[in-house]
Amino acid sequence: MNSVHRALGAKMVDFGGWDMPVQYSGILEEHHAVRQRVGLFDVSHMGEVEIRGPQAFDLVNFVATSAVSKMAQGQAQYAGLLYEHGGFVDDILVYKVSDTHYFLCVNASNQQKDFEHIRDHNRFEAGVEFASARYAQLAVQGPKAAATVQKLTKIDLGTIRYYRFADGEVDRAPARIARTGYTGEDCFELFIAPVEAERLWNRVLDAGEEFGIKPCGLGARNTLRLEAGMALYGHEISASITPAEAGLQRNCDMTKKFLGKQRCEQQLREGVRRRLAGFEMAGRGIARDGYEVSIDGVPAGWVTSGSPSPTLNKNIGLCYLPTSHCELGSTIQVQIRGQLVDAVTVATPFYKRAK
Repeated sequence: MNSVHRALGAKMVDFGGWDMPVQYSGILEEHHAVRQRVGLFDVSHMGEVEIRGPQAFDLVNFVATSAVSKMAQGQAQYAGLLYEHGGFVDDILVYKVSDTHYFLCVNASNQQKDFEHIRDHNRFEAGVEFASARYAQLAVQGPKAAATVQKLTKIDLGTIRYYRFADGEVDRAPARIARTGYTGEDCFELFIAPVEAERLWNRVLDAGEEFGIKPCGLGARNTLRLEAGMALYGHEISASITPAEAGLQRNCDMTKKFLGKQRCEQQLREGVRRRLAGFEMAGRGIARDGYEVSIDGVPAGWVTSGSPSPTLNKNIGLCYLPTSHCELGSTIQVQIRGQLVDAVTVATPFYKRAK
C-alpha cells in the first residue's frame, strides 16, 4: 500500500513506526470531502486481537469496561481497557463474532501492549491471538459511504446498523464489514486480508468516483475526530487518566467485575478533581496539543487536542480543567506563544451529523 499512497502524491510521515499518509490533496479538502461526500482512509496500522474459546466471553467481559453481556452477535462496542489503578491501557472496539469468538480492534501504537495485557490477565479457558498481521483495514467515511461500498458487496448495507457488522465479501474478497468509524459521519470499516488491500483500495476509489471520493490522511482524520469529540490515546486518555475524568464513565458497566473497577467506583462516590472539557478560542490564536491552560492567570490544566475546525470555521480544542471550572461558558486562557489568550468552555461534540 505504501507505493499506492506515494503514487497519489501523499505526504508521508512516521507514525509509531508506520510510514503513513498525512495528506494527499490537502487536509481541508479531505476534511470537507468526508463531511459532505465520502473519503477513504487506509488504517491498516490499527491492531487486531482475537479471543476464542469456551470462556472467551468471560475474558473479554473482565478486561473490557463495556457491557459485553448485552452484546448480540454482530454487534460492536466501544470500551476501555484499564489497568488495575483505573488508568487506560487503551480504548478499543469489541466485536462479537459469536459466543465463543470476540474480535478486538486496538490502537496501532498499543497493539503489542494490549495483547500482552489481555494475555497476562487470562485466567479463563480462552485463547488470545495477536492477529494484526492477518488484517488490513480500509475506512470509508461520509454521507456517501454506504452508496460507495454497496456497489462492491451483495450484503444489504441498510441492514447493518451503527455499531453492527456483518461478515461477507467486498468485490469477491472475504471481509468483515463494520458500520464503525472515527469521523462522526456515516461509516464503514472493512477488515480484509493484506493481500487484498491494494486492489480494494483502488476499487473503492472507483466506486466512489461519482460521489467525489477523496483519499484521506491522518491530518483530516484528526480534525474530523476532534470535531466529533472522540478521544485519542496519548492525548485525551492515557495510563494516568481514568474514564470518569475523560467523560467516558458511560462506557463502564458498573454491574460487573472488570479490571480497574475499584478506582471507577471510588471516583463515582467521591467525584474527580479534573475533567475533560471542550472549548472555543475567543481570542486570536490556535490552541495546540500540550499548551498550558490557565484560570485567572493561574496554570490549571493543559490542552489535549487543538485545531482549527474546518466545518465550524472556529478554533476548537479539548483540555483538562479542575472540575469546578468545567461549567459551560467558563472563561479560561490558553498560553499561545507566551501570551494568555481567552477561550470559553463549550459542549461536546463540537459537531454532530444530522440523522
